[in-house]
Amino acid sequence: MGAFAKAFKTTPEELGMFLVYDVSHNIAKIETHAVVPPGGGDPVLKRLLVHRKGATRAFPPHHPSIPVDYQFCGQPIIVGGTMGTCSEVLVGTDQAMAETFGSTCHGAGRAQSRNKSRRTLSPEEVLADLARQGISIRVASPKLVSEEAPDSYKNVTAVCDTCHEAGISKKVATMKPWGVIKG
Repeated sequence: MGAFAKAFKTTPEELGMFLVYDVSHNIAKIETHAVVPPGGGDPVLKRLLVHRKGATRAFPPHHPSIPVDYQFCGQPIIVGGTMGTCSEVLVGTDQAMAETFGSTCHGAGRAQSRNKSRRTLSPEEVLADLARQGISIRVASPKLVSEEAPDSYKNVTAVCDTCHEAGISKKVATMKPWGVIKG
């Protein structure tokens, strides 16, 4: 039995829940991008191996590599927050194609190491804080509670605001957690 079914005593399908969108990060892909030659001049289309470590694709509307369902809005980007903070939905932009090989952030990044989080953040205090916010959690190991605590990460809204202001992705929606499953 999977973690979801175990926690909720039913399957996602039985609740009418289906995968809406899935995206990879920390991946290398062969893609075609416009590259300015070393001596300058007009950009030239080149096939490149783009390795996104700590990043994800941010392709703009009408890009041939994104599914037809997203052609009018651009590639959706789900930027996960922490167990106790919001997550953001962004879309790709033309500016991302020009400046970052069609890439933007995929998360906020850690503010402190997993070891430091385990040493300084009490799982009981983290769970109590989440409960005060009305957030339920199911976790396989108590050490994950401290490692993945909101204080272990940078502010996801600030990171997404920076990407939005830089023009490499556009903010669309903010989502607040009501349940967390860490396996």
